[in-house]
Amino acid sequence: MQLLTFDLEDDYLLIGIHSTEEDYRLAFLINKHLKTKFIRYKSNLDFKDSNAEFPLFEYRDENNFINYYLINNKHLQVVNKQYKEGLFGGNYSTTSYLLPEKKKVDFFLKIEGCTQSSILKIVEKLNNINQIITSYSIETNTLKSKNNLIF
Repeated sequence: MQLLTFDLEDDYLLIGIHSTEEDYRLAFLINKHLKTKFIRYKSNLDFKDSNAEFPLFEYRDENNFINYYLINNKHLQVVNKQYKEGLFGGNYSTTSYLLPEKKKVDFFLKIEGCTQSSILKIVEKLNNINQIITSYSIETNTLKSKNNLIF
């Protein structure tokens, strides 16, 4: 009997974005400068083994068969403690990351159906937005938790 192997290639490209803007504001700025139409996805990106939820914005370019997803990399959760005694009593917060190996990246732009040459043009346009500190292409084959980007 012959053994068949199934190799899943990444069929998307990824851009890391550093910005201090809120996710909805960044989606608005990208829409304005890149002539896209990002809209808030009906539900957040969440995982079974975690309480973290990541806001998701989507734009489907049906003319070119390209899908764009803007995803927040950080989820801040405030935990309310019932007791307020002692040095460590009270509220505290925890931060969860969509891709923990890229903790410094604020947002990801996942693009399905795009070529490598097109992504360089997109990065250049993103870097011209004043509210974006920097953006750059990320090699997906180097990511340990790239399965978090499959949705």
